[in-house]
Amino acid sequence: MNYSEATIWAIIAIMGIGTYLIRFSFLGLIGDRKMPDWVLRHLRYTPVAILPGLVAPLVMWPQATGGEPDPIRFAAAAATIAVAWWWKNMLAGAAAGAVTLAVLVWLVPA
Repeated sequence: MNYSEATIWAIIAIMGIGTYLIRFSFLGLIGDRKMPDWVLRHLRYTPVAILPGLVAPLVMWPQATGGEPDPIRFAAAAATIAVAWWWKNMLAGAAAGAVTLAVLVWLVPA
């Protein structure tokens, strides 16, 4: 679809206002008041729910391979999960996945 420049800027403005209002609902309206324990308990799981949703499409349908599944990216994802699980350290897992991806892309011919 071809959008006009004005439509694109309108979409950006609306998305910015929406994002602001979502954040303001927590930071501005609630402010320094204590949230109920059940809300805090559910908010703990937000990163666990969002990160797989961001990463899974990059592993399953990577743009670098034209959207085709790639064993190299599966191996990097497996290394990330294994190291993060074993050492209970997300940064170590991310580093292991990045190194695995870089080494396998370098070793395996395209």
